[in-house]
Amino acid sequence: MLFVEKDMERSILIKCDQDVIAKCVSIVIVPEIAVSEAGYIQMLTIKDAAHAKHEYHAMAQMAYFQFQDGELEVEEMESAINICSGEEEIELAGGMVLFLARNGEFHVLIHAGQEKKKILEAAYRYCTRWVRLDI
Repeated sequence: MLFVEKDMERSILIKCDQDVIAKCVSIVIVPEIAVSEAGYIQMLTIKDAAHAKHEYHAMAQMAYFQFQDGELEVEEMESAINICSGEEEIELAGGMVLFLARNGEFHVLIHAGQEKKKILEAAYRYCTRWVRLDI
């Protein structure tokens, strides 16, 4: 289910207009509808799944708190964002993605015109509940 490159490095690819803009190891996909229906949030990782929910929570929490403190750098996108993991491809036409790149850097992409605070709050609430409920 994971994309395997020729050199056998596993990555989740993030594409925009068919160009690869990032290779990541973990991603939280927050479509615009998640503001009212959190069940649409998706998460993917190439790491050990047993610890993944804590990483997702940390990513959502870090993004939310950095945004509140005015420290979050968010890159706005005009086109759909495509997330490729193995044979599966997810197209995000509206919303936000939070991801850890292969080099360990944290990034946030959002579609232009989206309400950053509301989408970040939705992701943070969802991930916090998931960790607390130990689902």
